[in-house]
Amino acid sequence: MATGYFITGTDTGVGKTVVACALLHAFAARGRRVIGMKPVAAGALRTEHGLLNDDVAALCAASNVTAPPELVNPYCFEAAIAPHLAATQAGTGIELGRIARAYAGLAAVAEVVVVEGAGGFCVPLSSIENGAHLARLLGLPVIMVVGMRLGCLNHALLTAQAIRAHGLVLAGWVANRIDPGMTAADENVAALVERIHAPLLADIAHTPQPQRIALQVQALDLL
Repeated sequence: MATGYFITGTDTGVGKTVVACALLHAFAARGRRVIGMKPVAAGALRTEHGLLNDDVAALCAASNVTAPPELVNPYCFEAAIAPHLAATQAGTGIELGRIARAYAGLAAVAEVVVVEGAGGFCVPLSSIENGAHLARLLGLPVIMVVGMRLGCLNHALLTAQAIRAHGLVLAGWVANRIDPGMTAADENVAALVERIHAPLLADIAHTPQPQRIALQVQALDLL
């Protein structure tokens, strides 16, 4: 049976894809068959081969198992807006059952499936369902990526609270220093270490290419 992780974030643009790809590389380096999944992607370029989303492309490049695009990325929308709005604009709806079946298909061919959510944990996916409902349906341990910037303490603590409120395991979290000018950044990381009852898997410095090796060593030994 495959091992899976659900990667969520305190907001959009906090580095979920960076962390998901780093985990895929780390598990692959230990000899595991791995594949990434992006159930819902909003923001894609239209090409002669269809819609192309950068996050999906990065996850595929970090995987060592291939699968049909409809399993890796069941829903892809051109507009870079909230998923439920993008779906409405495209004249369709997002069905969680379809995503669950796609995940089962990936779990059948890989030992580790890393699922990257869209936006923050509770981002709407339809008029009644959101990212938290998807995470609960899949039932995977959650890894939370915290974008270290002003306001992150509240965002991180509320997200951790929501994860547990939905009956899910917070397997760990990652501090991603997306704002190089953040005041008291170290103190903010320390404040979260004290308050989030899950291991800090990695503390990623602000750099054009985050330190993948450091994340590998820390993350897998703690998961």
